[in-house]
Amino acid sequence: MLTKEKIIESLLLKVDAYSKTNIELAKLKAVDKIAAISSSLLSRFMWLIALSVFILFINIGLSFWIGELLGKVYYGFAIVAGFYLIISVLLLLMHQVLIRKMKNYIISHLLN
Repeated sequence: MLTKEKIIESLLLKVDAYSKTNIELAKLKAVDKIAAISSSLLSRFMWLIALSVFILFINIGLSFWIGELLGKVYYGFAIVAGFYLIISVLLLLMHQVLIRKMKNYIISHLLN
């Protein structure tokens, strides 16, 4: 009878160790996913900032160039602003589609 008690005790210790190991593994997997998503978002954010500065200067140059062609500098700025107004309206109309795609992207990265 004593050996059965030792076997059961040994089994319980192994189950305890196994459950602690599984919990630790789940924590490490969660940390890995969070780190991967955070680093991906941070690198995309830095890329977005650099691209925004580039686009800003291109737009200023384009506005001056169009204004020079039309004879008044403010015409160029008005045309470029109108272009961005059109893009803003299109993005507003596609708002739900964009949110759905972003959700799917985030979920797929969390689950993979």
